[in-house]
Amino acid sequence: MPTTDTYGQGVQIASLTDAPNMETLASNLATGLVPRSVMRFASASARNATLTSPTAGMTAFLIAEKLLTVYDGTAWTVVAAGTSAWTTIPLASGFSHNGNDNGTAQYRIVNLFGELTVMLQGGIDIGYSGSPSVIRNGGIITSTPLPSAARPGSLRTVPAACSAVTSDSLSLKLDAQPDGHLKIVGTTASNASERITPPWISLNGCYYSL
Repeated sequence: MPTTDTYGQGVQIASLTDAPNMETLASNLATGLVPRSVMRFASASARNATLTSPTAGMTAFLIAEKLLTVYDGTAWTVVAAGTSAWTTIPLASGFSHNGNDNGTAQYRIVNLFGELTVMLQGGIDIGYSGSPSVIRNGGIITSTPLPSAARPGSLRTVPAACSAVTSDSLSLKLDAQPDGHLKIVGTTASNASERITPPWISLNGCYYSL
């Protein structure tokens, strides 16, 4: 009768006393090895449709998402992400790139401690208007929403460094909204007793989880 491999993985190996059967031999090897290898699927939906009863330790690479995932016994978790190019953030009127020579404001999706996260870089020049002047567009810096893959499931608020010029604070809040827009929070009117109207904000070092 068949035995199992010496590594304790439950892969069936035909015994010399078993009746010759190439189909059974090939099937046992494929059935035993494929679930323990890095499986490849076109997408997460294709993986889920195929592996309806996954077991802990199964590993699958998702081609469309460029993600390496492992089933931990409860859910599929991301253990690594493929290359993700920087994408320029579309800015609303009144805001411009390269604030304080920090470069173009951009984002990319990375894997941080097993969790998909949006990483930001660059700087933004902030525009104000009115009398007294207030931040343009209510602080929303994006002209169009970021794509669904870069939108958090709920509001994410992170600190962002800003200029000390015309500002009594060295940081502002950056809200990543579920609708895909990014918003600067914390500025005041130009005549406020505690004036916070910095000319630029830096996105370097800012992350928010998805």
